Amino acid sequence: MRRKIKNRKVVAPDMVFNSPRVAKFTNYLMLSGEKSIARSVVHDTFELLKEKAKVTDPVAFLETALKNTTPLMEVRSRRVGGANYQVPREVRPARQLALSMKWIIEAARSKKGANMYKKLADEIISAAKNEGEAVKKKENTHKMAEANKAFAHFTW
Repeated sequence: MRRKIKNRKVVAPDMVFNSPRVAKFTNYLMLSGEKSIARSVVHDTFELLKEKAKVTDPVAFLETALKNTTPLMEVRSRRVGGANYQVPREVRPARQLALSMKWIIEAARSKKGANMYKKLADEIISAAKNEGEAVKKKENTHKMAEANKAFAHFTW
């Protein structure tokens, strides 16, 4: 019997930029339910992007960064006959976006010294240029999937 299809909640678009992706990005950035702080960090980041990268549309710039960090393949652990295999799998579109956002935010958080909006702006700029930690994470994920291609027949 097939599983029930989950009805996923649709996130309302951001009030300032009118983009659901920006609202989703704000939600991923949020810690301990402090949405107003996360929202101000994202808005300050976009203002800094306008200044630093001389971008007229920071939302499109974020989209480019997200597209450059989106993984197509990932490895999932699968136990077969007492051994664990890293089985390469395609990534669902919703998970692609989630991983991309998480990796950019994680890379920005791992940097030291500056305010979060500055670190986040730097990471978005480097991701849009196909550089930075988030892009490296995507490339490492793809390399792992390529290296374990021999176990693709264990896909469930």
